[in-house]
Amino acid sequence: MPEELKIGSVVGNVAKDLGLNFKELASRKFQIVSHATRQDFSVNLENGDFIVSERIDREILCEAKPSCFINLEAVIENPLNFYTITIEIQDVNDNAPIFSKKLFEIGISESVIPGAYFPVGNAEDPDLGTNSIQSYSLSNSEHFSLGERTMKNGIKYAEIKLEKPLDREKQSLYELVLTASDGGKPPKTGTAIVKIIVQDVNDNFPTFAQDTYHISLPENVPVGFLVSHLNATDADEGANGQISYSFSQIPKNANQIFSIGSITGDINIIGTLDYEPSDSYEMTVEAKDGGGLVSHCKVSIQVIDVNDNAPDITITTSKATIPEDSPAGSIIAIINVRDQDSGLNGEILCEVSDIKDFQLLPSSNNYYKLVTAANMDRERNSVYNVTVQCMDKGSPPLATNKTIQLTISDVNDHSPVFERMNYIVYIIENNQPGTSVHNIVASDLDQDENGKITYSIVNSNIDNIPVTSYVSINSMTGVLYAQRSFDYEQLREFQFQVMAKDSGSPPLSSNVTVRICIIDKNDNAPKILYPSADTEGSALFEFIPHSAEKGYLVTKVIAVDADSGHNAWLSYHLLQVPDPTLFGIGQHTGEIKIVRDLQDSDNLRQKLVVLVKDNGVPSLSSTVTLNLVVAENFQQVVPEIRKQPTNSDSKSPVTFYLVVSIALISCLFIITVLIAVIYKCRKTPTPTSYGAYSRNVYPQFTLGCPSEISDTSLPFPFSYDVCVTLDSKQNEIAYLKPMQNVPTDNLIDTGDLAAVIDSINTDVAAINTNQV
Repeated sequence: MPEELKIGSVVGNVAKDLGLNFKELASRKFQIVSHATRQDFSVNLENGDFIVSERIDREILCEAKPSCFINLEAVIENPLNFYTITIEIQDVNDNAPIFSKKLFEIGISESVIPGAYFPVGNAEDPDLGTNSIQSYSLSNSEHFSLGERTMKNGIKYAEIKLEKPLDREKQSLYELVLTASDGGKPPKTGTAIVKIIVQDVNDNFPTFAQDTYHISLPENVPVGFLVSHLNATDADEGANGQISYSFSQIPKNANQIFSIGSITGDINIIGTLDYEPSDSYEMTVEAKDGGGLVSHCKVSIQVIDVNDNAPDITITTSKATIPEDSPAGSIIAIINVRDQDSGLNGEILCEVSDIKDFQLLPSSNNYYKLVTAANMDRERNSVYNVTVQCMDKGSPPLATNKTIQLTISDVNDHSPVFERMNYIVYIIENNQPGTSVHNIVASDLDQDENGKITYSIVNSNIDNIPVTSYVSINSMTGVLYAQRSFDYEQLREFQFQVMAKDSGSPPLSSNVTVRICIIDKNDNAPKILYPSADTEGSALFEFIPHSAEKGYLVTKVIAVDADSGHNAWLSYHLLQVPDPTLFGIGQHTGEIKIVRDLQDSDNLRQKLVVLVKDNGVPSLSSTVTLNLVVAENFQQVVPEIRKQPTNSDSKSPVTFYLVVSIALISCLFIITVLIAVIYKCRKTPTPTSYGAYSRNVYPQFTLGCPSEISDTSLPFPFSYDVCVTLDSKQNEIAYLKPMQNVPTDNLIDTGDLAAVIDSINTDVAAINTNQV
């Protein structure tokens, strides 16, 4: 494109040149990326036209360079592509030639022979080629004509040629008009006044040591630095040999950086030298003697780059938030990096601070893609401050950091977690319905709705009854409530599952098992199984032979308690006893024994009241009355049994004994048969209450919950079975094992019962014989 086009001029069509559909430019976010302070071009996203946005002056943009290019970068997304757009700015003849001075003064000695040339200098035209200076012309004069001199660099200088000898006395001053013309159409011209002063003889020109001085300077030299010392010599003497120095030609930007001492010829730095705007400067130095003779030399200064620019990081596209389930390789940002320095000073290496979670992938034309290197986890880290560091290869290197904040949004990827693997809850029986019994707590690492938990009881049945009729749960707090009053003797434990579910989409849930253990209270008094009183409250009679000695086992009181643990630990005590020195009872066995030998003076009939109490708090108790008869044989027992409390006369003792014996034998036979039938027919279920003793010979105790409130030597509640022997010389045995494995070695079977019955029948027959 030519320079100086009007703003809004169409240079080309980007969509057509790049093979894109202009309808996609806007949707795919087509944009021009320029790192200049102003945007010279823009793109019409409706039709793809490439439009001039600013006035473009090639001379300002590229100065005297023969070729002038503007490089732009274009980015388009979905998919991501990069394009490079190069615009060549063509020169137009928009600048007229300009002389470095409006007035040139030339002193010519009158002794100068015709044919001598006097350099005037050259005009400047920023235009190139034919648009630059093509020729010079001089106003008419009979003494002077125009000559041209071409330097090695191709620059033409105008020279004044002396055609006729000068005579200062006739004319000491000549003013000529020097015109410079370029080759444009139409051509442009520039003029300067050449003032020729005729002088006395001064026939030596200042002379420089060399025509061109080449100087190299690092760009970080300080202000005041001496660039070079120029020294020109003149063979003339006096005023004709005094030389002064000046810049006859110097670029505008160099005039603010360099200065020259008019007397010393020292070139110094007066401004900031910077490699990036311009890497070289060329200027012409003029040496003029006191007689007006001048000579010129060329000074070429090459600027050496110094690493004084850190890399510049530009984020063209970035995402502030990504979900935590984004796959590895997700693009976070597109980054452009540039360094104004050159060579190694402009070569850049970039890296990311968190190399475990992120990667920086090079693309093209100094572009990088910041992508995830691993799967994100909001619960591990919800916010990342990713720092991109770019460092050049200069010495010393310069670095730039850019931090990108990335937020990880939550995804429902965690199920609720309970505080415990399972819950064991203890409830004391006879509780009030509606009482809160425990708080089930679960937590969820997710946030907001994904972490909001509701609780519910998983539907299940206990003995065909829904578990929700036993307990309920608050869906928001997880508090468990008892729905009924529990009875330890009816239900000792049950379990169910509680589900915690979050409010995510889709929701996640987890279950935990809750085990409810009912704790026993001492709400059952001991039940005496033997001896068993009749409905009128009368007691059994026990036979004690006169030959009984100390330690003789009279009988044994057997009792059970439906409670468990401490509440079922029974102790036996003699509540009423006529002679405390005669009888004693085992506190833990219930065995009533004679504690001394019988004497003739002892009453033949003894009435004992036995108290059985448990170990609960408060303690509960039961009593039973026993009538003990001391006799030599069964014939003597009957009269004692028939005696009334008033001690009145009775009928024949033999008859009484016979009746009592028959009654006892009948009772024992019936009881034995019943026990045998029950024993043979019974199954071995696990009882849920102590009422099972009504179907078995021995009490069974089974507790399944671990103890958390025991305060004595045995765990409470504790699972144990008690088997009671019918042999008065043996103690009961406690087995600490599951009740279904109850040993039956000491229980009598039907064979033993038959033997006992035969023995009783023999005794009865003997009694009958004696009676007869």
